[in-house]
Amino acid sequence: MRLAAFFSGGKDSTFAIYSAKKHGHTVEVLLTLFPKSDESHLLHHPNILQTKIQSQSMQIPQIIDISKDIESNTEELELDNLIKTAKKTYEFEGIVHGGILSKYQKNKFESLCKNNDLRLISPIWQKNPLLYMKELLDNNFEFIISSVSAEGLDKSWIGKKISYQEIDELEQLSNKFQFNLNFEGGEAETFVINCPLFENSIKIVNSNKIWDGVRGRFEIVEAKLGNNA
Repeated sequence: MRLAAFFSGGKDSTFAIYSAKKHGHTVEVLLTLFPKSDESHLLHHPNILQTKIQSQSMQIPQIIDISKDIESNTEELELDNLIKTAKKTYEFEGIVHGGILSKYQKNKFESLCKNNDLRLISPIWQKNPLLYMKELLDNNFEFIISSVSAEGLDKSWIGKKISYQEIDELEQLSNKFQFNLNFEGGEAETFVINCPLFENSIKIVNSNKIWDGVRGRFEIVEAKLGNNA
């Protein structure tokens, strides 16, 4: 099936594309809506401008827009417009999204697909959190923590690349502080710097770490394509 993909640059939307392609689907275009703030319930926020370089590495075209409001209903209308814009140029029969547990988000996206005569493909829906985190690394996904906003995740996690050791640490912290290990509830956000979909890895040239004592984010100021050879 030919698909479009809701794409944020994080591990989930990227792995959903990877999973869809492994199942024989093709991804014709990436759909990215930049949220107005990090309070969005539908959209991923940190470093979303850098999805352009990820799109370039995957060699999949991208259509982007900037949200004008933080209200979910407004974002839903803007996503609908994004889909309609994409359909003018690209042919696709469904949309892939990287949701795991959020029924609210999945219902919104199912409604969008129904209104546009499309199918919603959710390859990582309800995956076991620990097994999923390890599956990412098993499939050579390299990603960093781009924001933290949960008790138990301090400033030391900002910008950290995740390995099996970090997954073990995160599992212990998630059990102690009762946050979702795969960050589905917004406890943290991620940014993929390399994976099998990429022709070139993403090299972060310049960045800032911002921490307010409770929450923090890793701001990528400049990035460029590296070399996977």
